[in-house]
Amino acid sequence: MQNQSVIERSKEAQKAQTIKVKPKWRMTVLHILYYAIMVAFLVFFMLPFWGTIMTSFKSNAEVMTSTPIAPPTVWTLEGYASALEELGQPLLTSLLITLFGAAGSVFLGSICAYALSKFKFRFNNLLFIGLVAATYLPFQAILIPLVRTMESLNLYDNVWGLVLVHMVFGMPMCTVMMRGYYADVPDALIRQAMIDGNGTWQIYRKIVLPNTKIATVTVFVFQCTSIWNEMLFALVLGGYDSKPATIALNELAGTMAAEFNVQMAGSLILALPVLILYIFMGKYLISGQMSGAVTAS
Repeated sequence: MQNQSVIERSKEAQKAQTIKVKPKWRMTVLHILYYAIMVAFLVFFMLPFWGTIMTSFKSNAEVMTSTPIAPPTVWTLEGYASALEELGQPLLTSLLITLFGAAGSVFLGSICAYALSKFKFRFNNLLFIGLVAATYLPFQAILIPLVRTMESLNLYDNVWGLVLVHMVFGMPMCTVMMRGYYADVPDALIRQAMIDGNGTWQIYRKIVLPNTKIATVTVFVFQCTSIWNEMLFALVLGGYDSKPATIALNELAGTMAAEFNVQMAGSLILALPVLILYIFMGKYLISGQMSGAVTAS
């Protein structure tokens, strides 16, 4: 009887541990449904982009008589030629503002992040909270004093004025993003560098920056994207000579309302630099996001 009870208990344990396998037909249906939903969302997301590309290669006459997603019967670059005539100088202006503004804000942010993460001083946390709060400050709230300040500095309607504004207002976000990466640099490594006679700037240049290259590239790419697509400061502080490409494209839509091929070509030209940046820096962005996720956890 004892052996029989043991055998029955073992059979019951085996039944409890048995994993119920779903029928193959049910798994097939679920896979088909899953991929169908993915394809539907992909088509829904990419359809406007496809329409933009097709419209940009059509003549203006064909745009008015065909659907946006239909391929052109005659492929032409006249839309791109007209768009480049209007966006040529503004694109160079945007490139100048983006490169110098992003580089300056990342440099200032890295210094602040280095100080806040590796040096303990009074009101350290309070200062960091203030920088975090500055990232959520709506820019519309400070436009009037900002304009008056730029006028007093003779930087209103000036390319370098826009560069300075983007450097200053991008610095808090860069500081917040880079502080977590800098905190991961071992303190023992910095103490050893101090023992070897290295000063604060030497440690920053020789140890901190080389060990946080991925973080620097990640923040730089995000800052470039933000400045390149920005319109508020460009509209308020820029003028005819310092007009970025975003404002020129907006004016293009207003002055050539009927020529949709020119508008679509202009929007693609404006998006192309950011697309190229993400293509070549994609591996650094993925590495930086993964490192940030590990730091946050």
